Amino acid sequence: MGYDVAIAGAGMAGASLAAALAPHVRVVLIESEERPGYHATGRSAAFWQETYGGPAVQPLTAASGKWLENHDFLSPRGALYMARAGEEGGLDALRETFAAHGVVLEDRDRPQLDALVPGLRPDWAAGLAEPSCRDIDVARLHAFYLRGAARDGAVLRCDSQIVEIARGDGGWRIATRSGVIEAEVLVDAAGAWADEIALMAGVRPVGITPFRRTMVPLPVDPPAAATMPLVEDIGGSFYFKPEAGGRIWLSPHDESPSPPCDAAPEEIDVAIAIDRLEQAVDWRIGRPERPWAGLRSFAPDRIPVYGFDSAAPAFFWCAGQGGFGIQTAPAAAEMAAALLLNRAMPESLRGIDSARYAPSRFGG
Repeated sequence: MGYDVAIAGAGMAGASLAAALAPHVRVVLIESEERPGYHATGRSAAFWQETYGGPAVQPLTAASGKWLENHDFLSPRGALYMARAGEEGGLDALRETFAAHGVVLEDRDRPQLDALVPGLRPDWAAGLAEPSCRDIDVARLHAFYLRGAARDGAVLRCDSQIVEIARGDGGWRIATRSGVIEAEVLVDAAGAWADEIALMAGVRPVGITPFRRTMVPLPVDPPAAATMPLVEDIGGSFYFKPEAGGRIWLSPHDESPSPPCDAAPEEIDVAIAIDRLEQAVDWRIGRPERPWAGLRSFAPDRIPVYGFDSAAPAFFWCAGQGGFGIQTAPAAAEMAAALLLNRAMPESLRGIDSARYAPSRFGG
């Protein structure tokens, strides 16, 4: 059986796009692993935050937030950027950057920081709160998209690593370890493997680079309050958020270039994360509990890539989502589906310039 669209990758990007396309065309999702969402999707820090990803990503985040809220995938969290004495200019720059986007950021003085983060060390002087930040139920959202795609006829092929891609008069012939798949359009939603899929298809890569990000679950004393916000150093050296049982998830905000792989944490990154936390708070910190790492994949300008390749019109990019692919998935999928089907953008995306995400910005 041939398909109209074959999507390489069944993580959040591929699953959400499949759900948007399946009511209109025949879709197959091709997944290398035994189950979808094993890599970046399954290793998310699970928050929705408008300032995350920068001004070019914010419109997709904002449009997605409305949908996620209406469908009950978000829960209250809040975020807090903190600055040491002498670093307050970073807070001012962040406020100015997002003022034109309507993102509400509120000043917090030292007493207010103490109320939000008990045990904060003395050198932290000021903060900027982002009340709209939310937690995302990532697993339920991913399952929602997979179910929706299947309900409308999309086929999921797991354990189907792509080994060869050829282009013929009738479309793409995609050889996988579970058999051959033919489709008119090939969508590259392969995350860290996006450039590898492009090369296999004879398409010029756009420069998608994977970076390792480490997360360290930690017991802390006093236990982290469930109402504590996502806490971030304005200098970008760490962030943490509370989790069940008074624990926290801590990251050193690392970005280590990595080949596409099943990422694993490095001991040095775990140690750096804990050291940075100890410099921020006067807490008793327990032993790390199963640290993990994931790959966040960026285009050279750190803006996601959506659209047909200018030199290979039947090859569609859906890549470079960095760490913000989950929080932008609803809007990004609708935009990508409109581009792929050559349809008008839905009303919810009016005002978003899809051209800024086009692969043609990297040349032919």
